[in-house]
Amino acid sequence: MALLATTPPYTITTRTSAATPCSASSSRSRSLRAPGRSAASRAPRAMAAPGADSAAVAAAATGGSAPPSLLVFSGGTAFNGVVEELKKVTTQVVHVLPVSDDGGSTAEIVRVLGGPAVGDIRSRCLRLSDESTLEALSVRRLLGHRLPLDSSEAKLEWYQIVEGEHSLWDGVSRPYRETIRAFLVYFHSEILRRSVETFCFTNGSIGNFFFAGARIFFQSLDAAIFLFSRVSQIPAESLVLPVISTNDRLTLGCELWDGTIIRGQNEISHPSNGHREVVNKDCNSCTALPSSIKRVFYMSSEGSNLLHEVFPQANQTVLEQLSKVDCIVYAMGSLFTSVCPSLVLRGIGETIASRSIPKVLLLNGSHDRETIGLCASGFVTAITDSLNRTYGDPDKSLKNHPKDYVNAILVPIGGQIPLDVENLASKGIFHVITVESVVDEKVGVIFDPQSLIQALTGLIPGQMDSLQPDCLTENAKFAC
Repeated sequence: MALLATTPPYTITTRTSAATPCSASSSRSRSLRAPGRSAASRAPRAMAAPGADSAAVAAAATGGSAPPSLLVFSGGTAFNGVVEELKKVTTQVVHVLPVSDDGGSTAEIVRVLGGPAVGDIRSRCLRLSDESTLEALSVRRLLGHRLPLDSSEAKLEWYQIVEGEHSLWDGVSRPYRETIRAFLVYFHSEILRRSVETFCFTNGSIGNFFFAGARIFFQSLDAAIFLFSRVSQIPAESLVLPVISTNDRLTLGCELWDGTIIRGQNEISHPSNGHREVVNKDCNSCTALPSSIKRVFYMSSEGSNLLHEVFPQANQTVLEQLSKVDCIVYAMGSLFTSVCPSLVLRGIGETIASRSIPKVLLLNGSHDRETIGLCASGFVTAITDSLNRTYGDPDKSLKNHPKDYVNAILVPIGGQIPLDVENLASKGIFHVITVESVVDEKVGVIFDPQSLIQALTGLIPGQMDSLQPDCLTENAKFAC
């Protein structure tokens, strides 16, 4: 992990001397060090064995002080890969997720039963779920199961599960079995009531079905999240929040720079041409957008004018948590369809700009359909424009600077996104930190989870303020 900074005239610099306070170690588990920190605070963050007490882990990781609290804006896939590593350092994490996904298993639930999309929320809840006992693992396996791609096989397996006869129930005790199965049965009864609509179980997620059954039964998305969190035994201090608390369907739209309007998250990110298939967001797996994305916004799901823009309210709990946490993170993943939908809501930009804390962008390791042609500063601009609501209603827009929203960027070594440090410096962003990476055969270069969490927690208050450009003196060249 190396720290890059830009100082007039925007020279890329890095510290290499191990004897200086702000040096970067060359070992794989490198971490940032700031001037003036005590020996105790410089101790390596502890990594615990699976099943260890979270309070003990957090205390060890922070030298006995309170564990850091973070709020993460993300979708349900890319950030999942580092959740397990993050839990070893702190469980005080607020996961803010969009509810506008209209692809895959979620799309079929929304098509037949309506309501918000729950796929991203279910995915994150599963990653946070307990794994310390055999029963916890059995519950996680059940709720994480997907039905076959063949429609007849999927329907047959679904009936075996809902009737309690499938081997997935093995290891699940009677109280858990009766609770989970009750909501699966309720979900099934609801789709049978919609006799006009034939439900397709292909590649269906059992966790999504359970979630949908709970949401409809309670008529509350928040209640469904609470139930799912308790069933999967998520740590009480870990919050999974929809950015919009609603029981209604939400539709995401985007405007391209050539004026084209695209309706639906799936059509923006990875259009499937009407086919139900496993999502592939690689930029080479689908046709390119006719123009780059200007903004995303919410569209009416009802009535004759389906292109009408609507302005849902941000979840009040999200705003409250934004005002409390020690660090705000814009996670890697689909920039415009996973991160930006949570940023364009009124109150989000206002609250983030008011905080003097680390606000960290985790830069993607590769391009997807939404970001082809963007460099690092382009990601920052997209986040800034979303939080400022720059291209929406002028009466609802803000004028904040990029540095009010992003003050550090973590970059996976070997990634595809160009680092235009001069442009970043012109936006007031001087802290660009390279983090060790690994290659995933499906998506390419991604952050090494342990290195990422070390770098991220190294930016928590007490360290960020001391990382000034003037303490970085040795010139170095940087290549992605």
